[in-house]
Amino acid sequence: MRDFARSDSPDVQRQLDRLVALSVPQGRLGLDTIRALLARLGDPHTRLPPTFHVAGTNGKGSTCAFLRAMLEAEGYRVHVTTSPHLVRYNERIRLAGELISDERLAAVLEEVLDAGADLEPSFFEVTIAAAFTEFARVPADACVVEVGLGGRFDATNVLEPEVLAACGIAALGIDHERFLLAPDTGVPAEPIARIAFEKAGIAKRGVPLVTLGETYPEIARDAIAAVAAKKGAIIRDVDPSLVEHLSRKDLGLPGAHQHWNAALAVAMLASQGRLTVSEAAIERGLARTEWPARLHRLSKGPLAGEREVWLDGGHNRSAGEMLAEHFRGQRIHLILGMLGAKDPQALIEPLASSIASLTVVPVPGHDHHGPEAFGPGARAATDLPEAMAALSKDELPVLIAGSLYLAGEVLRLNGELPD
Repeated sequence: MRDFARSDSPDVQRQLDRLVALSVPQGRLGLDTIRALLARLGDPHTRLPPTFHVAGTNGKGSTCAFLRAMLEAEGYRVHVTTSPHLVRYNERIRLAGELISDERLAAVLEEVLDAGADLEPSFFEVTIAAAFTEFARVPADACVVEVGLGGRFDATNVLEPEVLAACGIAALGIDHERFLLAPDTGVPAEPIARIAFEKAGIAKRGVPLVTLGETYPEIARDAIAAVAAKKGAIIRDVDPSLVEHLSRKDLGLPGAHQHWNAALAVAMLASQGRLTVSEAAIERGLARTEWPARLHRLSKGPLAGEREVWLDGGHNRSAGEMLAEHFRGQRIHLILGMLGAKDPQALIEPLASSIASLTVVPVPGHDHHGPEAFGPGARAATDLPEAMAALSKDELPVLIAGSLYLAGEVLRLNGELPD
């Protein structure tokens, strides 16, 4: 599967065509390639403003969104890199609060691709090298960096203690486990312990490592503690009383699970001494936070029409349980599109008591499950407009879920481009 990348700018598209043609040599792990690529670019990752580095299975993107909103509410200029993008590749690189322009994006991608042509870097390694290159060039007060996959071997993990303000680990769950096996590390065989070990790989000496301690199984907490001790990181667990306090607030992102993500972001700010953020800025930022396709109610538009339509890119069991909690006691029409590598029951089983109808759609440009994977009650639609048109004309809410790639298509069709 190749990550999708498209642009209305011919100059950007020429570089994106080069980017999506990249492949990763089978079995290659480690940071040697990204380090070599960054060295050719002048080691921009060593010249970043105070940086917040966030890993996790679920919630790391939302945590980054809360961090950005609170820092900006204080008046700071903030660079951000997150993944994947939903509609435009530009979403992956935010410079001092604004999505990177097509002109800058085309130029930096060409520069990075040319510099690393013989290194055979991956799509994500080129993306991170481009982001860090721009972050070092454009003045800002802070950086927020989301881990792509895992942590220990993620391309973002070239960040050193000198630039890091704090690291954080959001919710843990079983996802991408085939990539996160931590062989020969002494970690217990249970997948959640291995995943915790990999996420904790972002820990750095002397840098606060903020975790959602009590939400993790004990075996996962032990794995994180062992890594932190070896690295010399300072573990700070989120205080449940902070979560309880935030549960009484009106957050910009809906869903009870967001109380924990917000608490992680607040605790990360509190754990560091590089930037001062006032209580007033924290309050304003939490209330203003936006993060598309994460329990996101669509606006009236070409796809949603007048219906109540919710969008979530979740695709694993943890996401299914979160959605089930949000829609508990309600009946919903569920439209699903899931990549072929994902568990088709991860959302169906938790949501079972709420599903009034189930429609399965393709995920454009990707291998995906057909309706047969979701049981005899699932019906097929060729695309999202057909799926919406076929729903009964009742007033039940609609939930579209199963893939961030599908979520990007939903936003595009409904005219809601992330900015």
